[in-house]
Amino acid sequence: MPHDFTEPNAIADAIITTVGKRIVLGLPLGLGKANHIVNALFARAVADSSISLTIFTALTLEKPRPKTELEARFINPIIDRLFGGYPDLAYAEALHQGRLPPNVEVNEFFFLAGQWLGSPLAQQNYIAANYTHALQYLLAKGVNVIGQLVAKRVVDGRPRYSLGGNTDITIDLLKARRAGKAAFHMYGEVNSEMPFMPGDGDLAAEEFAGVLDSPTTDFPLFAPPSEPVSERKYAIGLHAARLIRDGGTLQIGIGQVGDALAQSLILRDRNNDAFRDLVAKLANGAPTLPGEDLAPFRDGLYGVSEMFFEAFLALIDANIIRREVDGALLHAAFFLGPKAFYRCLREMPSEQLSRIQMKAVSFTNEIYDEESAKRVARRDARFVNNAMMATLLGGVVSDGLENGHVVSGVGGQYNFVAQAFALEGARSILTLESTRRAGARDESNVRWSYGHLTIPRHLRDIIVTEYGIADLRGKPDHDVIAAMLAVADSRFQDELMRQAKDAGKLAKEFELPASARENVPDRISRTLKPARESGLLPSFPFGSDFTDVEQQLIPALETLKDASASPLAIARLALSGLGADRAKFAPALARLGLDKPAKLSDRFYRLLVAAALGRQAGT
Repeated sequence: MPHDFTEPNAIADAIITTVGKRIVLGLPLGLGKANHIVNALFARAVADSSISLTIFTALTLEKPRPKTELEARFINPIIDRLFGGYPDLAYAEALHQGRLPPNVEVNEFFFLAGQWLGSPLAQQNYIAANYTHALQYLLAKGVNVIGQLVAKRVVDGRPRYSLGGNTDITIDLLKARRAGKAAFHMYGEVNSEMPFMPGDGDLAAEEFAGVLDSPTTDFPLFAPPSEPVSERKYAIGLHAARLIRDGGTLQIGIGQVGDALAQSLILRDRNNDAFRDLVAKLANGAPTLPGEDLAPFRDGLYGVSEMFFEAFLALIDANIIRREVDGALLHAAFFLGPKAFYRCLREMPSEQLSRIQMKAVSFTNEIYDEESAKRVARRDARFVNNAMMATLLGGVVSDGLENGHVVSGVGGQYNFVAQAFALEGARSILTLESTRRAGARDESNVRWSYGHLTIPRHLRDIIVTEYGIADLRGKPDHDVIAAMLAVADSRFQDELMRQAKDAGKLAKEFELPASARENVPDRISRTLKPARESGLLPSFPFGSDFTDVEQQLIPALETLKDASASPLAIARLALSGLGADRAKFAPALARLGLDKPAKLSDRFYRLLVAAALGRQAGT
């Protein structure tokens, strides 16, 4: 039986006594970190330079950090409401400040998107890895301690502990330990909000060397609120929904596109006429692709995804994910979501919960183990993941920049692309918005070339933007370029086409079809506006932790953010605020503390916010 602890410092002392002063600490990705144990060990290493502490992890979760005064006015109350009581990870703060002691090293193989672009130390210690390869690197480092957040229950008078939302690498680590390939001590920290998930992560107490279990160290799970789904992401989701084959298999990656896709699939099933009308208008006369499936679901889908989030729950509730494999509707390796998501899992009847099975990431992301069974189960698989940029030749940029800076990580994206080529009838669908905001102007996310690729062009398959679907698999380069040009923003098509022709990769006489020459944001807005207004494509399809007033403010603050890149745009916005009906927006202004401005700067902010709110309301 494990030793029971009620105080973090005591468990840190026990770890050092057990393994010595060289500690290689493995922490699960995202939610599953034992924060108090980590912080206690970090404090010991800070105080004692003879301790060598290596932390190997991914997706370090942190509370949002506002960058401007207006952001702070909006975000700080939300931080208090949603993240109050969540213990910050001390090593993360030290990294941000550039004060990590020389006897402490932090290696991550996947960053929270954009979190560490300004940290040379984090960038230097990043380890490039597929999610499934992280296990090998952790074993090679000589991991001797695992710190895991767990759920607890007592069965027949004996405690059992669930890995909850993070079976991902831990299951395979335990397998390696049983096989004599690893020698580590696992320490758990009990959390009352962690759902007790049945299956592979339901462990006997004997698997643990020690457990921290005390009301004083209990804390609310990290629960990021769902973000609003934009029109562009809905357009991407609607296009992708055409490619999901009934009776098939579905994986969805991190991001709002997952929510957009799930809502689009629900629309396809429940209001098929509206779905067909929307996708036809978005296609704008482009030819239908082989293998499209626009019909409602008769057989339903099976889910297998490294990440499990609330969109999957919505698809299960809608009876779209209903095809069982080994008694499960969904197999996943980790989860993350808002408070309502965790509560739903905690309160779900056991029979229903048993059909959601948490597995090792090697199970979800690869087919090598149980290959024959997986090939049968994962029929007509569609692996849907997000990207930042793509080239005209079909290479995809998802994790980093050409200057070497890492934005996020490869994670499981390469795994799923490889699966799409290994499984019969499977396709990889990589999604991206066609443009991004860079200062005061837009830039194309479809590039002629780029100095870094996550997915090489020889694995090009399907790429989806808000303007359509580029089916690239097995096509010659000139057809690939033509397909990518057809889903690029029309403001950049001519220059991209010139680059391709100058390189001799596209015939000089090539011209884009008329259907592809109207790829402008206004067309997407016009097409989707009626569906947005009727509630078919809501900003928060699966609920929100934001209040109604906060939901009103989010797009207005986004307008301000875009305008802030140009002094002229800000001046025009402020002038338009002089005529805004401030009484109409009184609750929103009060929420930001701008209803009774005391300073000149507050008056200016009030003008800007009122103008942005008026623009969003169409007044």
